[in-house]
Amino acid sequence: MMTDFAGGFLRRSIGKLNHDGAIRLKYLFPSLFCAIFLVSGAAFAQSPVALTIDTGSPGCVIPSDFSGLSIFTGTQRAGHRGAPGCLFSASNAQLITLFKNTGIHHLRLGATGSASSDPNLDDEDIANLFAFARATDIKVIYSLHGRDGLATARYVWNNYRPWLDCFAFDNEPDHRAEGGSGTEVGSYAGYINGWQDFARPIAKALPGAKFTGPDAAGRTLAPRFADSEKNSGIITFITQHIYVGGNPKKHNITSAQQAIDNMLSRNWDTDNYPGLYRQVLAPIMKMGFPVRLTESDDYTHGVTGASDAFASALWALDYLHWWAAHNARGVNFQNTEWIPTDTFHPDSEGNYQISPKAYGIKAFDLGSHGRVEPVAIANADGLDLTAYAVGDVTNLYVTIINKEHGPGARAATVAIHPKGFASDDIQTMYLTAPRGDLGATAGITLGGAPITNDAPWRGEWAALDPASGAPCILTVPAASAVIVKISAR
Repeated sequence: MMTDFAGGFLRRSIGKLNHDGAIRLKYLFPSLFCAIFLVSGAAFAQSPVALTIDTGSPGCVIPSDFSGLSIFTGTQRAGHRGAPGCLFSASNAQLITLFKNTGIHHLRLGATGSASSDPNLDDEDIANLFAFARATDIKVIYSLHGRDGLATARYVWNNYRPWLDCFAFDNEPDHRAEGGSGTEVGSYAGYINGWQDFARPIAKALPGAKFTGPDAAGRTLAPRFADSEKNSGIITFITQHIYVGGNPKKHNITSAQQAIDNMLSRNWDTDNYPGLYRQVLAPIMKMGFPVRLTESDDYTHGVTGASDAFASALWALDYLHWWAAHNARGVNFQNTEWIPTDTFHPDSEGNYQISPKAYGIKAFDLGSHGRVEPVAIANADGLDLTAYAVGDVTNLYVTIINKEHGPGARAATVAIHPKGFASDDIQTMYLTAPRGDLGATAGITLGGAPITNDAPWRGEWAALDPASGAPCILTVPAASAVIVKISAR
């Protein structure tokens, strides 16, 4: 009798879905909801998942500038590739709007060949860069070139210190630092001596100025660099690069579907990221240094139909939370001009656009305020699902990513148990694509709204009304994500 009533009640309620597929629970009677759901949860989804969050054991604080982008210094030169003015400037309204709308808070201006005799940017290029930083409220890693390095550093330090994170020098020097042939140094001792000969005089001339490095591509240089510099007093954090799937051609990635399957696989969370953490980040952190992943992406130069599709939004959201939960200093997604599989690019008419990856960055920004909270996941049916929690004294944010896709993909019925955090104000924000299409490049929404380059993002939280004393229960469709905001009583 109760089951029949519950089933009919839920079927009628399912007709009241909102634009993003979330149940608008205000249409349900709060006092009946949890009891009905526990009896008839199968009406919503095939697979139950329980999340228990221990708010009494918070972990690391997520830095406010965690989410960032990376691009090479040369793209900032006025007139680069025929572009009008500088890429980053106070007059680039489209790019300013996109940075604000997507929650990008950091920019690494890297430099291939920064150890060479190439000139630095001129003062006007730099002024435009930091005018953009001021307009978007971001921090900048500024990479210096060997030629006129001190003069440029002094100009930046004296004029734009509030928006400068730190200086850098050199980019992916692994080959020559590890003794590769045909290079100007060819040994680690030669490399580190050259780096110190450049950086330390600048730090001495500009008291308080800090550097980062080595922007390593491999897995052995960064720990060696940290060990050499641990007593220098001039290093603010260590930098490492990672393209998770590597070069798609070398790894025989022949289709977008193959790339999507890898990007959303359990293996990347359980093997790939932990391997880099154990080999590189953990040893560096033991030396007292934070680590920032200053070039990151799913694949080197991306895979069309995957890296520029909705799958990349779910991947980026999961990737950011995984590294935040493991005490990384931040992540900068690489932008190589002008590849549509990267985070932003100018279109054929010169208008700046974002790829779906930026939706993952925005979703992370919404749910990453405070300290990482431990999450225990009960997932008896083995859904391809990840969950993360972040909280402070006011709000607890729970991000759930359902990476199920393809034939037999299952929605998740998720019950959230926030131990030690009382609330009767719960809201949700869904990240979805049309029909759950992981290959979608258009029609993607967060909180029911797209991210555009010409107006503020208009996404909205939807109210969730649980019964008093019951767990928060909701449905997460396959190939989607949700941020749950639980506010303290």
